[in-house]
Amino acid sequence: MAIVGSLAATGRSAARRTAVHGCLLLALLFAATAAFAAGQPEYRVKAAFLYNFALLTQWPDSPSAALQLCVHGDDPFGAELDGLRGKPVGARSIVVRRAVARDALAGCQLVFVASSAIGDLPGVLDALRGSAALTVADSPGAARRGVAVNLVAADDEHIGFEVNLRAAQAARLVLSSKLLRLAREVQP
Repeated sequence: MAIVGSLAATGRSAARRTAVHGCLLLALLFAATAAFAAGQPEYRVKAAFLYNFALLTQWPDSPSAALQLCVHGDDPFGAELDGLRGKPVGARSIVVRRAVARDALAGCQLVFVASSAIGDLPGVLDALRGSAALTVADSPGAARRGVAVNLVAADDEHIGFEVNLRAAQAARLVLSSKLLRLAREVQP
């Protein structure tokens, strides 16, 4: 009887931690949008979004201790992306790679397709086919063209995002329901 009670208490404790963790992540997303409204540089806010997308994604098991965040095309982030180096995502930590050529994207788990390379999107998606890689862009219509998450200007003071669930599922990724609730648009 004591074991059953202990297991039930452990389950409640884990559920409570998960709920608190989810609330903190939502607060981080709201804070990122508020930071943009308060005059923070656009790509500092977008870097914060990338980190939150990584946290709110269920990744397949991996023996690697690194989660590689790769930028394909000209890096619009500059030093803003450096703040993500070493940040934890589950049991892994972020490694940042810039100006990654299409043929070198296979080892990346989080791929930001810069607007300078959006014309190469079909090739990028082909190169990543079968990989557990979350693709992110900030170009109009990118989600409809196959990117899993596309950052969009909600208005002059806010950044939002749209989600392509089919693209995420094809990459064997599960996006948190919390993330999906915050999306401006979710394409099935």
